Amino acid sequence: MIYALAFCLVATSVVAKEPYYYKSPPPPLKSPPPPSLSPPPPYHYSSPPPPEKSPPPPYVYKSPPPPLKSPPPPYHYSSPPPPKKSPPPPYVYKSPPPPLKSPPPPYHYSSPPPPKKSPPPPIPLLFTSTSKEVSPSSLCL
Repeated sequence: MIYALAFCLVATSVVAKEPYYYKSPPPPLKSPPPPSLSPPPPYHYSSPPPPEKSPPPPYVYKSPPPPLKSPPPPYHYSSPPPPKKSPPPPYVYKSPPPPLKSPPPPYHYSSPPPPKKSPPPPIPLLFTSTSKEVSPSSLCL
């Protein structure tokens, strides 16, 4: 059986290499009957049966529902408020008030009182033969 199959394959491959020429069949011996004079029946088109399931309706886009919370408004910068206290006025020098008490009178020096005791008696002066004047300051030792 396998040998027969192999033989067929080899035979077809050898024949397949030669070109194939078509030979028309011999003409029939009898001529065909003449066509009938009646026209052919008209062709009636019959549509195919409807599909079992109807096609889905066309897709309609639905937007998503709005968010539950609205987004915050955009941030707008506002400058800081002006200071509550105005700047201090420029410094004006004021002289100090006059003293409540008048100043004391100027100091006057008074000499010390004289001593109560009398000074000691003067020391006697000694004189030599040559008379020289001796000053009292030279006697102080």
